[in-house]
Amino acid sequence: MLSIGIVGLPNVGKSTLFNALTKKSVDAENYPFCTIDPSVGVVSVPDSRLDELAEFSQTKKTIPAAIEFVDIAGLVAGAHSGEGLGNKFLANIREVDAIAEMVRIFEDDKIIHVSGKIDPMNDVEVINLELIMADFQTVTKRITNLQKDVKKNDKVAIVENEVLARIEKVLDGGKFASTVEMSEEELKLIKALHLLTMKPILYILNKKSEGRNLDEVEDARYDELIKFIEDSGAKYVKVDAQIEHELKDFAPDEKDEYKQQLGGSADDIDGLIRTGYELLNLMTYFTTGVEETRAWTIKNGWTAPMAGTAIHTDFKDKFIKADVINWKDLISAGSRAEARDKGLIRIEGKDYIVKDGDVIEFRI
Repeated sequence: MLSIGIVGLPNVGKSTLFNALTKKSVDAENYPFCTIDPSVGVVSVPDSRLDELAEFSQTKKTIPAAIEFVDIAGLVAGAHSGEGLGNKFLANIREVDAIAEMVRIFEDDKIIHVSGKIDPMNDVEVINLELIMADFQTVTKRITNLQKDVKKNDKVAIVENEVLARIEKVLDGGKFASTVEMSEEELKLIKALHLLTMKPILYILNKKSEGRNLDEVEDARYDELIKFIEDSGAKYVKVDAQIEHELKDFAPDEKDEYKQQLGGSADDIDGLIRTGYELLNLMTYFTTGVEETRAWTIKNGWTAPMAGTAIHTDFKDKFIKADVINWKDLISAGSRAEARDKGLIRIEGKDYIVKDGDVIEFRI
């Protein structure tokens, strides 16, 4: 299961948001390989299509797609050299597949900011510099270790050394390794280093219903932050972590009504989860029947045999064909038999690229 690590400076609302997220936790019995850790939440991905298919099939059990959110120790300047919980922070973040940087965009005198002032762009720069410096150490160490093989004219070592030199230069200039253009061969060679600045990033902008929110007033600090995020090609969401935490036990309609009364303009937890899912380049296909309706998570671009491995690893080698129909076409047809009679169910082979929203029956 892919995971997103929530990082940020102390007192920006990370743990509050994490507690709100864990209200969306799925049943552990359906995901037996998940890490049992208080700082890891296996969270269901909201998807109305799953509910409609479950109703269509009159299913006994519904299982959503899921991703992990990890509440990572608060970061301080100097983490890359072991300051604060630096070593633990870097070890934890190296294990996740994407990074969610939480940044405070509200002013409230009752909640002290670690730097004594609200400057979201400065917060982002502190976090990103730590990621860059940690990667710089990793890359320079690897370059040193490669030199013996380079001198022996080892072709693989020469290619890796060359791409690492380009990455080192970019990091030294204060930019992410992800800004370096690389071939597929080069990407494979550096994958083992688990560079932090190669991971996709989602910025979570934390608001407060009773605070002065920078996005609701004309404030240059907010404009600067958004320009940076958009220029970097990253995604961002705005949340009110405290409200989401307080309302985590409310029914959806009650929650919406309360938020409207507050007059806030933040995204909700469901929007955050869906954005995180997209950030990981994930998509969903479904299986549905009387016993179970389930959403299966795969990478965009996977073929049918690869998609089958989400169910069982044997499906890739044993794959023969698959019956495929779009979820909406299935429901519109009224029944699977009717859909088949209308020619809506297609037989697809090994080269078929699975589409988001497909309902699939594998033949093995």
